[in-house]
Amino acid sequence: MTRFTLVLHALFLIAPALPAQQAQTPAAPAKTPSYAAIPVTAAREPNPVKSSPESLARAKKWWTLDCVMCHGKDGDGKGETAKDMKLTVSDFTNPATLKDRTDGELFYIIKTGHQDMPPEGQRVKVEENWDLVNYVRSLVKKAPDADQKTQ
Repeated sequence: MTRFTLVLHALFLIAPALPAQQAQTPAAPAKTPSYAAIPVTAAREPNPVKSSPESLARAKKWWTLDCVMCHGKDGDGKGETAKDMKLTVSDFTNPATLKDRTDGELFYIIKTGHQDMPPEGQRVKVEENWDLVNYVRSLVKKAPDADQKTQ
């Protein structure tokens, strides 16, 4: 009985110190982009689905259901959930955002997720995932000078 009493008293003495020790543990490191984790074979995968009004219409359904909340209706990265959670989300309307990204990389990111973005995984069929790649590409705002230079 004496041991039990000693152990019980020791727990009462140690227990208040535990939260203080936990508070002193270093915070988890900030998430870093995992683009380096995209397999080369995935990055080189060509998009077999041509961008067309039909492809974009199919993708818009998924975009509205799953993507708008963070990426915004127009793809500017200012969706309501992103604002509420104080997330920094890429602006797909900016031509520089995806200029160095292949369609295969975008496909891989949509399928497997990236940082805070959850993966679509098996929910989205392969063709629909490629449709989403086309849709994301369609969100880029063309510079006003681009039309004048082509004339």
